[in-house]
Amino acid sequence: MPLISEEPQIPESAQGPRVTPAAGRTTPTPRPVPGPRSAATPRPGRPGPGPARPAPPAHRAHPAPAAPAPARPKPTENPSAPQIQLIPAPVAGALDAAEEAVDLLLESGRAPGDILVLTTGEQHPWAAHELSFGEAAYWAQHDAGDDVFFADVSAADRAGSRPVVVVAVNGDADPTVARTLPVARDRAGALLIVCGDPQTINSALGAGV
Repeated sequence: MPLISEEPQIPESAQGPRVTPAAGRTTPTPRPVPGPRSAATPRPGRPGPGPARPAPPAHRAHPAPAAPAPARPKPTENPSAPQIQLIPAPVAGALDAAEEAVDLLLESGRAPGDILVLTTGEQHPWAAHELSFGEAAYWAQHDAGDDVFFADVSAADRAGSRPVVVVAVNGDADPTVARTLPVARDRAGALLIVCGDPQTINSALGAGV
């Protein structure tokens, strides 16, 4: 008969105590032991350090600032030159136009003493009336400077400067107008208003209007 090898039997006493898991409990699976964490490994839930940035160069050359453009010369202006306003009117209506201009100036807030009115032809009725009391009283009102003053162009050289000068071109004498308007422009501090024929006025003032 062939021999049948038998596995050696280990007695139960040599196997050690047998642990039987309790009912309803599973045997826990052992967790692997983590190895050492390198510095590059991020901690869970936190971003790791970004890639290393290159060190800035010791000196960075900056481009030289562009040279400023040369300033252009501004056109020469005469700040003392008054503004000139032309009101077209016939010779017979120039005085009425001048009175309307004075009314508008007063309504806009101009003080009466700021206004001088010159006539190239017939005198304004106010001037004729005041002169009837003598020139001394007439010019005393001019020197007081508290009201609108009316004068003939022949007295323009004697009249002082005022912020606004209104000229009524109510005469046809071109030489008189040509002589008066430049003087009136010199007397006007801020505004010169000329009431009359535009062609005559432009010829007297040239390109100034």
